[in-house]
Amino acid sequence: MKKILSIAMIIMLAVTAGAATAGMYEGKAIKAKLASEEIEGDFMTVWARNFSEHMKMWSDDKIDINVYPYGTLGATGDINELAQMGVVEFVFSDYAWISSFVPQGQVLALNYLFPTEKIPQILDWMVRNGEFMPLMEKAFRKNGLVPLSIMFEGWQWMSSKKAVKSLDDVKGLKLRLMSSKLLVESYKAYGAAPTPMSYGEVYSGLQMGLIDAQVNPLFAIYSMKFFEVQNYLTQLKSEPFLGIPTVNQEFFDGLTKEAQQEMRKFWVDAIIPAGKWITERNASDGEKMKAAKGSLKFNVLDDATIATFKARAETVYPQFTKIGGEGSQQILDALLKDITNAKKALGIN
Repeated sequence: MKKILSIAMIIMLAVTAGAATAGMYEGKAIKAKLASEEIEGDFMTVWARNFSEHMKMWSDDKIDINVYPYGTLGATGDINELAQMGVVEFVFSDYAWISSFVPQGQVLALNYLFPTEKIPQILDWMVRNGEFMPLMEKAFRKNGLVPLSIMFEGWQWMSSKKAVKSLDDVKGLKLRLMSSKLLVESYKAYGAAPTPMSYGEVYSGLQMGLIDAQVNPLFAIYSMKFFEVQNYLTQLKSEPFLGIPTVNQEFFDGLTKEAQQEMRKFWVDAIIPAGKWITERNASDGEKMKAAKGSLKFNVLDDATIATFKARAETVYPQFTKIGGEGSQQILDALLKDITNAKKALGIN
């Protein structure tokens, strides 16, 4: 009985605390648009809607953010440009597509920088305590944008028509990537023939043989049905897929300080729970793909093979400082330092 009462009290306190935060917004009523690069039901759109609902409750319905899933306002590159121009106020994009507007963002596309575990915890530590995020915000602001957080969406998987067990198997592979010069150079270093392509064109590209393979997290491979026209899924452990919820600078700076703080707080506080959510979702979608296509093969490369990929990836690191824009060396140094310090704080070898 005491246990039931204590649980009830915790729930009541939580509800009371939530209610207390509502009504704190004293600014003007706002209607805004948030463009997501993913379809309805996938990570970015789900968490964009969570953000919209949170801000609406917090502001007593004064801040109304309408979420637009992938394809409703244009392709992935289009929505980033719309956010930069202020046509939409928010965009939820990734480190690769946003790099066309903020070249410094490509640093997150460098392969084999992160450990293979606890990525949400690493990002949470970095955003709260590190030197990297303030430097990134400075770079974003010079391009009319403000990053609010960095979100983990799972590890990237390579899907292909032939088995990939070594560097030799990647040689000459026509591989679709997101639009990032550093990503292209990384996969070129592995021997592949990278082909940036719009998200909505990947399925037909695979089906018609324009490309042999593509790279995406498991949830995207399932929801976009790429697995239907592929035979193998391979985990290189090279690249965590990272999303960056971003807001137009002029719009953001025109908000009250309280609204700015609440928006930042939502996205930072969401890093770890969203990471848990997507980890479970990716595992579930992996099982769904296996059930839907029994011939589909999953493979995680062993440590020795991964080491050969990592050695190639490291040859690309110096290119970031050449194409990453102003302050790129400082940004790379800060990222490496933050990852090292986060690993120490979290007890990761």
